Amino acid sequence: MNLIENIQNLEVGEVLADVDMREYTTYRAGGRALGIVFPKDVEGLIILLKYLRENQIKHKILGRGSNLIFGDGLYNGILIKLDRLDELEVKDSEIYVGAGYSLIKLATRLSRLGYTGLEFATGIPGSVGGAVYMNAGAYKSDMGYVVKSVKVLTPRYRVVEMTNYDMHFHYRSSFLQSNPEYICLGATLILQKGNPEEIMQLIEDRKQRRMETQPLEYPSAGSVFRNPEGDYAGRMIEEIGYKGYAIGDAEVSTKHANFIINRGSAKGNDIKKLILEIQEKVKEAYGVELKIEQEFVE
Repeated sequence: MNLIENIQNLEVGEVLADVDMREYTTYRAGGRALGIVFPKDVEGLIILLKYLRENQIKHKILGRGSNLIFGDGLYNGILIKLDRLDELEVKDSEIYVGAGYSLIKLATRLSRLGYTGLEFATGIPGSVGGAVYMNAGAYKSDMGYVVKSVKVLTPRYRVVEMTNYDMHFHYRSSFLQSNPEYICLGATLILQKGNPEEIMQLIEDRKQRRMETQPLEYPSAGSVFRNPEGDYAGRMIEEIGYKGYAIGDAEVSTKHANFIINRGSAKGNDIKKLILEIQEKVKEAYGVELKIEQEFVE
């Protein structure tokens, strides 16, 4: 009996074998993976994790794939998608949302209901769990500003509530990044009521600006590098002559130099090579090592 059959027999949720990672990443690039599991609930997730860990099987939690770059070979392990953990409960200004819920969908839905505080997230692809993990943000705001607490699964399979303070939210970082054995199951947000028309107008204005300044018509994963203090990664990349530079179909956007786009059939390895080359050239030119916001997965 093979690994996929063994996992199917656990009856923890939907199991897909031999998956094409181009379908599960926003770059639309990468090779294949042994399988993906969609746990039906937290109990199913715990059973699955115990099985994978006890049998020393490589595995990774996958959100919407908006910050991951897979290599072109085989990911010799199991990916876990928490899409089924997508509950949403709205009680006055307190909102609980499951880790698998789409961040854009959540931000848009709550904004239309007249809640203010998540406007920044209406253009950020990814899941709520991934957004909490990365402390995703834009327009000088991030998840740390709106999260009251986070429900996590500990390495000992206990479900506990961690406060905002416990989460150590900082610029594009959180407790979860430095403690990957903890898994976000959901988050409680605190939002205020505002004027729905003003909120939606702000979102529309920002959407128009993004369309003018970002290459939204191509697969990408958003900003590649964090902005160094007092400067902009895009400016530095443009200054070293890399705007429009390409390796295969992986290209530095001519619209915004801190975006790498897939022109059609970019390889995961080409995207990685391009990112590392830019990082090296910027360091040579400015003595600054740009911090990569995206994660390489082999």
